Amino acid sequence: MSPILPTIMRDLGLGPAGGGAITTVMVGCLGLLAPAAPVLATRIGLDRTLLAGLLVLAAGVALRSADGVSALYGGAALAGAAIAVMNVVMPGLVKQHFPGRIGLFTGLYVSVMVGGAALASAVMVPVTDGFGWRTAAGSAAPLALLAAALWAVVAVRPGAVRRAPRVGADPAPVARAESAEVLAAENRRAGARATAPGARRVPAAGDGRAGGRPYLALLRARATWLVAAFMGLQSLTFYVMLAWLPTIFQAAGLPAGQAGYLLGLTNLVQIPAALIVPLHAGRARSQVPHVVAAMLLVIAGYAGLLLAPTTAPWLWMVVLGLGQGAAIALALLVITVRAPDPASVTALSAVAQTGGYLLAALGPLAIGVLHEVSGGWTVPLLAALGACVVQLAVGVLAARPAPV
Repeated sequence: MSPILPTIMRDLGLGPAGGGAITTVMVGCLGLLAPAAPVLATRIGLDRTLLAGLLVLAAGVALRSADGVSALYGGAALAGAAIAVMNVVMPGLVKQHFPGRIGLFTGLYVSVMVGGAALASAVMVPVTDGFGWRTAAGSAAPLALLAAALWAVVAVRPGAVRRAPRVGADPAPVARAESAEVLAAENRRAGARATAPGARRVPAAGDGRAGGRPYLALLRARATWLVAAFMGLQSLTFYVMLAWLPTIFQAAGLPAGQAGYLLGLTNLVQIPAALIVPLHAGRARSQVPHVVAAMLLVIAGYAGLLLAPTTAPWLWMVVLGLGQGAAIALALLVITVRAPDPASVTALSAVAQTGGYLLAALGPLAIGVLHEVSGGWTVPLLAALGACVVQLAVGVLAARPAPV
Protein backbone atom coordinates (compact mmCIF):
# COMPACT_ATOMS: atom_id res chain seq x y z
CA MET A 1 0.00 0.00 0.00
CA SER A 2 2.87 2.43 0.66
CA PRO A 3 3.57 3.28 -3.03
CA ILE A 4 -0.04 4.48 -3.48
CA LEU A 5 -0.53 5.90 0.01
CA PRO A 6 -0.39 9.57 -1.14
CA THR A 7 -3.16 8.89 -3.65
CA ILE A 8 -5.32 7.20 -1.02
CA MET A 9 -4.77 10.07 1.42
CA ARG A 10 -5.78 12.67 -1.16
CA ASP A 11 -8.88 10.76 -2.21
CA LEU A 12 -10.12 10.11 1.34
CA GLY A 13 -8.93 13.39 2.85
CA LEU A 14 -6.54 11.75 5.30
CA GLY A 15 -3.70 13.63 6.95
CA PRO A 16 -0.22 12.19 7.67
CA ALA A 17 -1.41 10.63 10.94
CA GLY A 18 -4.41 9.04 9.24
CA GLY A 19 -2.28 7.70 6.40
CA GLY A 20 0.35 6.32 8.76
CA ALA A 21 -2.37 4.66 10.82
CA ILE A 22 -3.08 2.27 7.92
CA THR A 23 0.35 0.70 8.31
CA THR A 24 0.21 0.92 12.10
CA VAL A 25 -3.07 -1.02 12.16
CA MET A 26 -1.63 -3.80 10.02
CA VAL A 27 1.70 -4.10 11.85
CA GLY A 28 -0.09 -3.91 15.21
CA CYS A 29 -2.34 -6.79 14.22
CA LEU A 30 0.70 -8.78 13.10
CA GLY A 31 2.00 -8.60 16.65
CA LEU A 32 -1.14 -8.64 18.77
CA LEU A 33 -2.93 -11.47 16.95
CA ALA A 34 0.00 -13.82 16.40
CA PRO A 35 -0.85 -15.76 19.63
CA ALA A 36 -4.16 -16.81 18.04
CA ALA A 37 -2.33 -19.07 15.60
CA PRO A 38 -1.36 -21.86 18.07
CA VAL A 39 -4.91 -21.92 19.42
CA LEU A 40 -6.37 -22.35 15.93
CA ALA A 41 -3.74 -24.92 14.97
CA THR A 42 -4.53 -26.99 18.07
CA ARG A 43 -8.25 -26.99 17.20
CA ILE A 44 -8.24 -27.46 13.43
CA GLY A 45 -4.64 -28.31 12.49
CA LEU A 46 -1.92 -26.34 10.76
CA ASP A 47 -3.14 -27.07 7.22
CA ARG A 48 -6.67 -25.82 7.87
CA THR A 49 -5.38 -22.82 9.82
CA LEU A 50 -3.41 -21.70 6.77
CA LEU A 51 -6.47 -22.24 4.57
CA ALA A 52 -8.61 -20.11 6.91
CA GLY A 53 -5.91 -17.42 6.90
CA LEU A 54 -5.94 -17.23 3.11
CA LEU A 55 -9.72 -16.84 3.02
CA VAL A 56 -9.68 -14.12 5.69
CA LEU A 57 -6.85 -12.37 3.83
CA ALA A 58 -8.92 -12.29 0.63
CA ALA A 59 -11.85 -10.81 2.56
CA GLY A 60 -9.65 -8.17 4.21
CA VAL A 61 -8.01 -7.10 0.95
CA ALA A 62 -11.41 -6.85 -0.74
CA LEU A 63 -12.82 -4.83 2.16
CA ARG A 64 -10.01 -2.29 2.19
CA SER A 65 -10.71 -1.46 -1.44
CA ALA A 66 -14.37 -0.69 -0.70
CA ASP A 67 -15.73 2.80 -0.20
CA GLY A 68 -15.00 4.73 3.00
CA VAL A 69 -12.32 5.21 5.63
CA SER A 70 -13.90 2.62 7.94
CA ALA A 71 -13.65 -0.04 5.25
CA LEU A 72 -10.03 0.90 4.62
CA TYR A 73 -9.03 0.51 8.26
CA GLY A 74 -11.25 -2.51 8.82
CA GLY A 75 -9.82 -4.28 5.79
CA ALA A 76 -6.28 -3.45 6.90
CA ALA A 77 -7.01 -4.95 10.33
CA LEU A 78 -8.56 -8.08 8.82
CA ALA A 79 -5.67 -8.55 6.40
CA GLY A 80 -3.17 -7.97 9.21
CA ALA A 81 -4.89 -10.60 11.37
CA ALA A 82 -4.75 -13.14 8.55
CA ILE A 83 -1.09 -12.45 7.80
CA ALA A 84 -0.26 -12.69 11.52
CA VAL A 85 -1.73 -16.19 11.73
CA MET A 86 -0.16 -17.39 8.48
CA ASN A 87 3.26 -16.01 9.39
CA VAL A 88 3.18 -17.98 12.63
CA VAL A 89 2.05 -21.32 11.19
CA MET A 90 4.41 -21.41 8.20
CA PRO A 91 7.49 -22.62 10.16
CA GLY A 92 5.32 -25.31 11.78
CA LEU A 93 4.03 -26.41 8.38
CA VAL A 94 7.59 -26.73 7.10
CA LYS A 95 8.45 -28.87 10.14
CA GLN A 96 5.30 -30.97 9.68
CA HIS A 97 5.52 -31.67 5.96
CA PHE A 98 9.28 -31.48 5.25
CA PRO A 99 11.15 -32.41 8.45
CA GLY A 100 14.17 -33.58 6.46
CA ARG A 101 14.36 -30.52 4.17
CA ILE A 102 13.75 -27.62 6.52
CA GLY A 103 16.48 -25.40 5.06
CA LEU A 104 15.29 -25.84 1.47
CA PHE A 105 11.64 -25.09 2.11
CA THR A 106 12.33 -22.27 4.56
CA GLY A 107 14.45 -20.62 1.87
CA LEU A 108 11.78 -21.21 -0.77
CA TYR A 109 8.89 -19.72 1.15
CA VAL A 110 10.87 -16.76 2.50
CA SER A 111 12.28 -15.88 -0.92
CA VAL A 112 8.84 -16.14 -2.54
CA MET A 113 7.41 -13.96 0.25
CA VAL A 114 10.09 -11.31 -0.29
CA GLY A 115 9.78 -11.51 -4.06
CA GLY A 116 6.00 -11.21 -3.92
CA ALA A 117 6.24 -8.09 -1.78
CA ALA A 118 8.73 -6.54 -4.19
CA LEU A 119 6.53 -7.38 -7.19
CA ALA A 120 3.44 -5.95 -5.49
CA SER A 121 5.27 -2.70 -4.77
CA ALA A 122 6.35 -2.48 -8.40
CA VAL A 123 2.87 -2.89 -9.90
CA MET A 124 0.82 -0.81 -7.45
CA VAL A 125 1.50 2.55 -9.12
CA PRO A 126 0.90 1.40 -12.74
CA VAL A 127 -2.34 -0.36 -11.74
CA THR A 128 -3.46 2.76 -9.86
CA ASP A 129 -2.68 4.98 -12.85
CA GLY A 130 -4.68 2.72 -15.14
CA PHE A 131 -7.60 1.60 -12.99
CA GLY A 132 -7.59 3.61 -9.73
CA TRP A 133 -6.27 2.92 -6.26
CA ARG A 134 -9.23 0.79 -5.19
CA THR A 135 -8.52 -1.74 -7.92
CA ALA A 136 -4.84 -1.76 -6.98
CA ALA A 137 -5.59 -2.14 -3.27
CA GLY A 138 -7.94 -5.05 -3.94
CA SER A 139 -5.84 -6.76 -6.62
CA ALA A 140 -4.35 -9.28 -4.19
CA ALA A 141 -7.77 -10.71 -3.23
CA PRO A 142 -8.10 -12.99 -6.32
CA LEU A 143 -4.55 -14.23 -5.75
CA ALA A 144 -5.38 -15.11 -2.14
CA LEU A 145 -8.49 -16.98 -3.30
CA LEU A 146 -6.43 -18.85 -5.91
CA ALA A 147 -3.89 -19.82 -3.25
CA ALA A 148 -6.74 -20.98 -0.98
CA ALA A 149 -8.17 -23.14 -3.75
CA LEU A 150 -4.81 -24.77 -4.38
CA TRP A 151 -4.07 -25.29 -0.68
CA ALA A 152 -7.55 -26.72 -0.04
CA VAL A 153 -6.41 -29.84 -1.90
CA VAL A 154 -3.93 -30.41 0.92
CA ALA A 155 -6.00 -29.09 3.82
CA VAL A 156 -9.19 -31.07 3.22
CA ARG A 157 -7.76 -34.24 1.73
CA PRO A 158 -8.61 -37.56 3.41
CA GLY A 159 -6.11 -38.27 6.15
CA ALA A 160 -5.09 -34.63 6.61
CA VAL A 161 -3.92 -33.72 10.11
CA ARG A 162 -7.06 -32.26 11.70
CA ARG A 163 -5.53 -31.12 14.95
CA ALA A 164 -2.02 -30.12 15.96
CA PRO A 165 -0.49 -31.89 18.96
CA ARG A 166 0.12 -30.04 22.18
CA VAL A 167 3.38 -28.19 22.65
CA GLY A 168 6.08 -30.71 23.41
CA ALA A 169 4.11 -33.75 22.23
CA ASP A 170 6.15 -36.66 20.93
CA PRO A 171 7.64 -35.48 17.60
CA ALA A 172 8.71 -38.93 16.43
CA PRO A 173 5.74 -39.62 14.12
CA VAL A 174 6.16 -36.31 12.35
CA ALA A 175 9.88 -36.82 11.97
CA ARG A 176 9.30 -40.27 10.47
CA ALA A 177 6.72 -39.20 7.93
CA GLU A 178 6.09 -36.18 5.78
CA SER A 179 2.36 -36.78 5.56
CA ALA A 180 -0.48 -38.06 7.69
CA GLU A 181 -1.12 -40.87 5.20
CA VAL A 182 2.36 -42.33 5.68
CA LEU A 183 1.95 -42.15 9.44
CA ALA A 184 -1.44 -43.87 9.25
CA ALA A 185 0.12 -46.66 7.20
CA GLU A 186 2.80 -47.07 9.86
CA ASN A 187 0.12 -47.39 12.52
CA ARG A 188 -1.73 -50.01 10.47
CA ARG A 189 1.46 -52.03 9.99
CA ALA A 190 2.06 -51.88 13.72
CA GLY A 191 -1.56 -52.73 14.58
CA ALA A 192 -0.95 -56.23 15.81
CA ARG A 193 2.07 -55.23 17.85
CA ALA A 194 0.23 -52.23 19.32
CA THR A 195 -2.36 -54.51 20.91
CA ALA A 196 0.22 -56.72 22.58
CA PRO A 197 0.73 -56.31 26.33
CA GLY A 198 3.26 -53.58 27.02
CA ALA A 199 3.49 -52.53 23.38
CA ARG A 200 3.95 -48.85 22.64
CA ARG A 201 1.40 -47.51 20.14
CA VAL A 202 2.77 -45.17 17.49
CA PRO A 203 0.81 -41.98 18.25
CA ALA A 204 -1.27 -40.48 15.49
CA ALA A 205 -0.21 -37.03 14.47
CA GLY A 206 -2.34 -34.56 16.27
CA ASP A 207 -3.68 -36.88 18.95
CA GLY A 208 -2.02 -34.70 21.58
CA ARG A 209 -1.99 -37.51 24.14
CA ALA A 210 1.73 -38.16 24.19
CA GLY A 211 3.21 -36.72 27.33
CA GLY A 212 4.07 -33.11 26.69
CA ARG A 213 5.12 -30.05 28.55
CA PRO A 214 2.68 -27.18 28.89
CA TYR A 215 2.82 -24.04 26.79
CA LEU A 216 3.93 -22.02 29.82
CA ALA A 217 7.08 -24.13 30.03
CA LEU A 218 8.03 -22.87 26.59
CA LEU A 219 7.60 -19.30 27.79
CA ARG A 220 9.90 -19.99 30.75
CA ALA A 221 12.72 -21.27 28.54
CA ARG A 222 15.64 -18.84 28.11
CA ALA A 223 16.15 -19.95 24.51
CA THR A 224 12.58 -18.93 23.65
CA TRP A 225 13.25 -15.32 24.51
CA LEU A 226 16.61 -15.28 22.75
CA VAL A 227 14.91 -16.45 19.55
CA ALA A 228 12.12 -13.91 20.10
CA ALA A 229 14.62 -11.09 20.65
CA PHE A 230 16.52 -12.00 17.48
CA MET A 231 13.30 -12.05 15.46
CA GLY A 232 12.19 -8.77 17.01
CA LEU A 233 15.41 -6.89 16.37
CA GLN A 234 15.55 -8.27 12.85
CA SER A 235 12.06 -6.91 12.23
CA LEU A 236 12.96 -3.56 13.78
CA THR A 237 16.07 -2.99 11.68
CA PHE A 238 14.20 -4.05 8.54
CA TYR A 239 11.17 -1.81 9.07
CA VAL A 240 13.36 1.17 9.95
CA MET A 241 14.94 0.91 6.51
CA LEU A 242 11.62 0.26 4.82
CA ALA A 243 10.08 3.36 6.39
CA TRP A 244 12.93 5.86 6.23
CA LEU A 245 15.43 4.83 3.55
CA PRO A 246 14.08 7.03 0.70
CA THR A 247 13.79 10.00 3.06
CA ILE A 248 17.39 9.55 4.25
CA PHE A 249 18.68 9.44 0.68
CA GLN A 250 16.66 12.51 -0.31
CA ALA A 251 18.01 14.41 2.70
CA ALA A 252 21.51 13.53 1.48
CA GLY A 253 20.75 15.13 -1.90
CA LEU A 254 19.58 12.27 -4.11
CA PRO A 255 16.44 12.77 -6.23
CA ALA A 256 13.22 11.09 -5.12
CA GLY A 257 13.18 8.73 -8.11
CA GLN A 258 16.67 7.43 -7.39
CA ALA A 259 15.84 7.05 -3.70
CA GLY A 260 12.86 4.88 -4.60
CA TYR A 261 14.98 2.82 -6.97
CA LEU A 262 17.54 2.19 -4.22
CA LEU A 263 14.80 0.95 -1.89
CA GLY A 264 13.63 -1.43 -4.60
CA LEU A 265 17.20 -2.60 -5.13
CA THR A 266 17.77 -3.51 -1.49
CA ASN A 267 14.47 -5.41 -1.43
CA LEU A 268 15.30 -7.24 -4.66
CA VAL A 269 18.70 -8.54 -3.55
CA GLN A 270 17.11 -10.03 -0.43
CA ILE A 271 15.61 -12.78 -2.59
CA PRO A 272 18.77 -14.77 -3.44
CA ALA A 273 20.06 -14.43 0.12
CA ALA A 274 16.76 -15.64 1.57
CA LEU A 275 16.81 -18.62 -0.79
CA ILE A 276 20.45 -19.71 -0.58
CA VAL A 277 21.46 -19.11 3.05
CA PRO A 278 18.90 -21.49 4.66
CA LEU A 279 19.99 -24.29 2.32
CA HIS A 280 23.44 -24.29 3.89
CA ALA A 281 22.46 -23.18 7.38
CA GLY A 282 19.73 -25.82 7.64
CA ARG A 283 22.32 -28.59 7.21
CA ALA A 284 24.69 -27.13 9.79
CA ARG A 285 24.63 -28.08 13.45
CA SER A 286 24.98 -24.42 14.45
CA GLN A 287 23.74 -21.37 12.61
CA VAL A 288 26.07 -19.00 14.50
CA PRO A 289 28.51 -18.41 11.58
CA HIS A 290 25.62 -17.61 9.26
CA VAL A 291 24.10 -15.16 11.72
CA VAL A 292 27.45 -13.42 12.21
CA ALA A 293 28.01 -13.08 8.45
CA ALA A 294 24.48 -11.78 7.87
CA MET A 295 24.67 -9.21 10.66
CA LEU A 296 28.09 -7.95 9.58
CA LEU A 297 26.58 -7.25 6.15
CA VAL A 298 23.64 -5.40 7.74
CA ILE A 299 25.99 -3.35 9.93
CA ALA A 300 28.18 -2.53 6.91
CA GLY A 301 25.13 -1.36 4.96
CA TYR A 302 23.93 0.88 7.78
CA ALA A 303 27.46 2.24 8.28
CA GLY A 304 27.79 3.07 4.58
CA LEU A 305 24.46 4.86 4.67
CA LEU A 306 25.63 6.88 7.67
CA LEU A 307 29.17 7.76 6.51
CA ALA A 308 28.88 8.02 2.70
CA PRO A 309 25.26 7.86 1.54
CA THR A 310 25.90 9.40 -1.88
CA THR A 311 29.35 7.94 -2.64
CA ALA A 312 28.26 4.43 -3.64
CA PRO A 313 24.62 4.11 -2.60
CA TRP A 314 23.96 1.08 -4.80
CA LEU A 315 26.78 -0.79 -3.05
CA TRP A 316 25.40 -0.07 0.42
CA MET A 317 21.94 -1.22 -0.68
CA VAL A 318 23.24 -4.48 -2.15
CA VAL A 319 25.23 -5.20 1.02
CA LEU A 320 22.29 -4.26 3.24
CA GLY A 321 19.80 -6.29 1.21
CA LEU A 322 21.95 -9.42 1.24
CA GLY A 323 22.34 -9.14 5.00
CA GLN A 324 18.67 -8.48 5.70
CA GLY A 325 17.48 -11.24 3.37
CA ALA A 326 19.76 -13.70 5.12
CA ALA A 327 18.73 -12.40 8.56
CA ILE A 328 14.97 -12.88 8.09
CA ALA A 329 15.51 -16.36 6.64
CA LEU A 330 17.80 -17.29 9.54
CA ALA A 331 15.35 -15.95 12.13
CA LEU A 332 12.61 -18.19 10.73
CA LEU A 333 14.99 -21.13 10.28
CA VAL A 334 16.15 -20.91 13.91
CA ILE A 335 12.51 -21.02 15.04
CA THR A 336 11.95 -24.15 12.97
CA VAL A 337 15.06 -26.11 13.91
CA ARG A 338 15.17 -25.23 17.61
CA ALA A 339 11.70 -26.53 18.50
CA PRO A 340 11.25 -30.32 18.58
CA ASP A 341 7.86 -30.71 16.87
CA PRO A 342 5.38 -28.76 14.71
CA ALA A 343 3.25 -27.68 17.68
CA SER A 344 6.27 -26.34 19.53
CA VAL A 345 7.47 -24.61 16.35
CA THR A 346 4.09 -22.90 16.02
CA ALA A 347 4.09 -21.81 19.68
CA LEU A 348 7.67 -20.52 19.47
CA SER A 349 6.84 -18.75 16.21
CA ALA A 350 3.88 -17.04 17.90
CA VAL A 351 6.02 -15.78 20.79
CA ALA A 352 8.82 -14.60 18.48
CA GLN A 353 6.56 -12.87 15.97
CA THR A 354 4.36 -11.24 18.62
CA GLY A 355 7.34 -9.51 20.18
CA GLY A 356 8.95 -8.99 16.80
CA TYR A 357 6.16 -7.08 15.15
CA LEU A 358 5.31 -5.06 18.24
CA LEU A 359 8.96 -4.04 18.41
CA ALA A 360 8.99 -3.41 14.67
CA ALA A 361 6.00 -1.08 15.00
CA LEU A 362 7.93 1.02 17.52
CA GLY A 363 11.19 1.14 15.54
CA PRO A 364 10.25 3.55 12.71
CA LEU A 365 8.44 5.79 15.21
CA ALA A 366 11.48 5.94 17.51
CA ILE A 367 13.80 6.75 14.60
CA GLY A 368 11.43 9.48 13.47
CA VAL A 369 11.38 11.02 16.95
CA LEU A 370 15.18 10.95 17.11
CA HIS A 371 15.35 12.66 13.73
CA GLU A 372 12.93 15.35 14.83
CA VAL A 373 14.77 15.96 18.11
CA SER A 374 18.29 15.91 16.63
CA GLY A 375 17.48 17.70 13.38
CA GLY A 376 19.43 15.22 11.25
CA TRP A 377 19.98 11.56 10.47
CA THR A 378 23.28 10.93 12.27
CA VAL A 379 21.78 10.20 15.68
CA PRO A 380 18.94 8.02 14.33
CA LEU A 381 21.35 5.96 12.21
CA LEU A 382 23.73 5.55 15.16
CA ALA A 383 20.79 4.27 17.21
CA ALA A 384 19.88 1.86 14.42
CA LEU A 385 23.49 0.66 14.28
CA GLY A 386 23.35 0.06 18.03
CA ALA A 387 20.24 -2.07 17.49
CA CYS A 388 22.13 -4.05 14.83
CA VAL A 389 24.98 -4.75 17.25
CA VAL A 390 22.52 -5.96 19.88
CA GLN A 391 20.86 -8.10 17.20
CA LEU A 392 24.23 -9.66 16.39
CA ALA A 393 24.87 -10.52 20.05
CA VAL A 394 21.39 -11.95 20.60
CA GLY A 395 21.52 -13.81 17.29
CA VAL A 396 24.74 -15.58 18.24
CA LEU A 397 23.10 -16.83 21.44
CA ALA A 398 19.85 -17.81 19.69
CA ALA A 399 21.62 -19.67 16.86
CA ARG A 400 23.57 -22.01 19.11
CA PRO A 401 22.50 -25.69 18.84
CA ALA A 402 20.38 -25.74 21.99
CA PRO A 403 16.75 -26.96 21.75
CA VAL A 404 13.94 -24.83 23.12
